Amino acid sequence: MTSSNVLQALIFLVVLLACAMPVSAYITRVMDGTSRVLRWGGVFERGLYRVAGVDSAAEMTWKSYAIALLGFNVLGVLFLYGVLRLQGWLPGNPQQFGAMSPDGAFNTAVSFVSNTNWQDYSPEQTVGYLTQMLGLTVQNFLSAATGIVVVLVLIRGFARHTTRSLGNFWVDLTRVTLYVLLPMAALIAVLLMSQGVIQNFRAYQTVPTLQTSHYAAAVMGADGSPLMNAQGQPVTQRIAVTQQTLAMGPVASQEAIKMLGTNGGGFFNANSAHPFENPTPFSNFLQMFAMLIIPASLCLVFGRMIADRRQGAALLAVMTLAFAACVAGELVAEQGGNPAFTALHVDQRASVLQAGGNMEGKEARFGIAQSGLFTIATTAASCGAVNNMHDSLTPLGGLYPMLLMQLGEVVFGGVGSGLYGMLVFALLAVFVAGLMIGRTPEYVGKKIEAFEMKMVSIIVLLTPLLVLVLTSIAVLAEAGRAGLGNPGAHGFSEILYAFSSAANNNGSAFGGLSVNTPFYNTLTAIAMWFGRFGTIVPVLALAGALAAKPRIGVTGGTLPTHGPLFVVLLLGTVLLVGALTYVPALALGPGVEHLMMMMAG
Repeated sequence: MTSSNVLQALIFLVVLLACAMPVSAYITRVMDGTSRVLRWGGVFERGLYRVAGVDSAAEMTWKSYAIALLGFNVLGVLFLYGVLRLQGWLPGNPQQFGAMSPDGAFNTAVSFVSNTNWQDYSPEQTVGYLTQMLGLTVQNFLSAATGIVVVLVLIRGFARHTTRSLGNFWVDLTRVTLYVLLPMAALIAVLLMSQGVIQNFRAYQTVPTLQTSHYAAAVMGADGSPLMNAQGQPVTQRIAVTQQTLAMGPVASQEAIKMLGTNGGGFFNANSAHPFENPTPFSNFLQMFAMLIIPASLCLVFGRMIADRRQGAALLAVMTLAFAACVAGELVAEQGGNPAFTALHVDQRASVLQAGGNMEGKEARFGIAQSGLFTIATTAASCGAVNNMHDSLTPLGGLYPMLLMQLGEVVFGGVGSGLYGMLVFALLAVFVAGLMIGRTPEYVGKKIEAFEMKMVSIIVLLTPLLVLVLTSIAVLAEAGRAGLGNPGAHGFSEILYAFSSAANNNGSAFGGLSVNTPFYNTLTAIAMWFGRFGTIVPVLALAGALAAKPRIGVTGGTLPTHGPLFVVLLLGTVLLVGALTYVPALALGPGVEHLMMMMAG
C-alpha cells in the first residue's frame, strides 16, 4: 500500500468524523423537537398530519409502531409495483419504455422499499423519468427514513424507563424525511451538479463519435438465423459506428439520495462508475462521504439521547477501527495485483508483480485508492453503489466487501440499520461478559435478560440463515447454476455474494451472475424482505422491553461500556460471530480462489 493510498484514506476519515459531530447535534435537535427548522416548517408539517388524520401528540407502543411501519412499507411495495407495471401508459417517459415483467417488478419493488436497491435490469433502458422520480426516488427517501426511525425507537428504549411509549411512527418518518434527508440531499445534488452530474428531462441524445469504430456482425437470413458459408462458418459483415446515444435524465437528484440514504440504486447500469453519475474525484469523495455521514452521526446521536456521549463515541470508535482495517486490507490486495501477471526486469533474473496493481474493472480517474475506499464504504454502509466492478477484484479484494456485508453491515452500516445492528452486538457482548463474571449483564443502565437475548438471537441469526440456505438452494438448483458467468470457486463466490448482498440489504453484486430470471428474482426478493423487516420487528420488540425496564445505577460490578476494553470486546464479538458463521462458505469461495491464484503465480 502506497503513502498516497494511506493519505487519501486518512483525509476521508478525518473529514467524516469531524462533520459527524455537528450533524449529530442537528439530528438530535430535530428529533427532540428543539430545532428551529421545526418552527419554520411547522405549518406544513401540521398540515400533513391533518390531511392524513394523524394525532401527532399520541405516542405508540412497539407493537403499534411495528404495525404502522409494516403496513406503510407493504403499501410502498404495492404502489411501486403498480408504477413499474403501468409504466408504458404513464407520462414522463420520452423513450417509451414498456412495463417491467411481473417478477422483475416484484423484485424491484421489494428491493427499493427494503433499502436494498438491487437492480437486475439496465435502468437507462428500462425505466422512464416519472418512474425514476415518483417510484424509485420516493422510496429512496422513505426506506432511508424507515431505517433511521427504527434506530431512534431503539435509542428511546435505552433512554426511557418504566414506559410503553416509544414515539409516533408518522411523526418520526415525517421529520426525518422533511428536516434531515430532504435538505441534505438537496445540498448534495447541487454539489454534484457543480461537478458535471447531469440533471435534465431531455430525450436521449444521439451524437457523433470522435472516431469511427468497426465491428463484425453476422448476416441474418430471412428466417432470422445466421447465414453460413461453404465451410459452415457464419457470414459476417463489417459495421461502422459513427454515432452513439447518450442517456439523459434527472440524475443528480436521484444520485444524492441514493448515496445519502445508503440506497445504492444507480440511474445508469454502470452506477457510480458512469461519468454522468460520478464524473470527478471530488464527486467520488462526496459520494463516499454522503454514504457514511448519517450512519457515523447516529452513533453520536445515541450518546446525546441517552445523556452519555462516551457511549456513542465508543460505538463510533469500533466502527472506525474496523473500517480502517478493511480499507487497509482492500488496498493492499488490489495494489498487490495478481501474481499470475508478472513482468521480467531488464536483467531477466527477477520478476515484479502486476505493474501498478490490479486496475481491471476500475476507472482510471479514480485509481486503486479511490476505488478500494469506495468498495469498502459501499459494503460497510449497506449502500451497494459501485464505482468499479467487484467481479474484477482480486480474491482477497472481493473477500473484504463480502465479509462486511456478512457481518451485518454494522461498520458503519446503513442509515439506522447499521447502528441498531451494532447495538444488538453490544448487548451480545455484555451478555457474554456477564457470563464470564457471573453477573446479570447490563448496558447503559438496563438489565439484559431472557427476552432481550431471544430478540438478539433472532436478529443475529436470521440473516446468516437466509444467506446460507438460499445460496445452497441456488448452487443445487439447475436454474441457479444457469446464471453463472464463471465456473468453480469464483462462480460460487458470485452466488454467495448475491445472497449476502440481498439479505443484508446492500444491493451490490459480482457482475458475472445473471439474476434477471424468475428464479433469482423470487429468491432475492425473499432475502431482501425478510432480511430487512424480519430484523426490524424484533428490534422494535427489543426497544419496547428496554423502555419498560427501570434504570439501574452503576455499581462496582458494572462493566464500563465506554472505554478501550469494551471497544475491543465489542469488535471481537462482531468478528467472532461473523467468522464462526461464514468462514466455511468464504473458504469455498474467495479462499480457494486466492490459493488458485497464488499457485498460478
